[in-house]
Amino acid sequence: MIKVLIVDDDFMVAKVHAGFIQRTPGFAVVGVAHTGGQALVETERLQPDLVLLDIHLPDINGLELMHQLRDVAPDLDVLVISAAREVETVRKALRGGIVHYLIKPFSQTDLHERLEHYLSAYQGLDASKVEAEQSDVNRVFGLSVSERTLPKGCSVETLELVESALKTAPGDLSAAELAEQLGTSRVSARRYLEYLHDEGALEVRLKYGVGRPERRYVLKGR
Repeated sequence: MIKVLIVDDDFMVAKVHAGFIQRTPGFAVVGVAHTGGQALVETERLQPDLVLLDIHLPDINGLELMHQLRDVAPDLDVLVISAAREVETVRKALRGGIVHYLIKPFSQTDLHERLEHYLSAYQGLDASKVEAEQSDVNRVFGLSVSERTLPKGCSVETLELVESALKTAPGDLSAAELAEQLGTSRVSARRYLEYLHDEGALEVRLKYGVGRPERRYVLKGR
């Protein structure tokens, strides 16, 4: 369960945000603060995983407060929720290492999407393994399949078919088997498989027989 502290000077807005978060599986509101001073005390006391932080607070700028909060909770993540739209403010927030910047007003769906991304990407990276694969890093930074730099001659549409075939396969697949299933050449099928292997999404198993061992591919974790 992700422990969340809400920091907002508006009592009603903080209450609304708390309601949004409580309706998102995997998250629990552990506290609310309306000033920077309160936020510092509550962060040290509660040690939340994530703070929803407003920029405009009565006693301190939220970006200055962010560094103080991390002094008492070094592993703290920060999601800025603010009406502040100045480009320089957004830049400073990004340099400060926030997980997202959500401009008020926003809908429950907007916040839900950010929380879901945080849960799957940031928390998943922490718990998954000792070393990160490129696919793990892509997920943290929100890089979708359509934004990847694919090998020359490859398409997003075919890559999605390859990934679907791997997901539905009862076991590992060779390039020849995948090529027959998709109606492509073996060279093309291997190009996609090797790309996914380089991304860290696949494991390679060698099948020994006569001649060179056959490379067989399977999704990690299967």
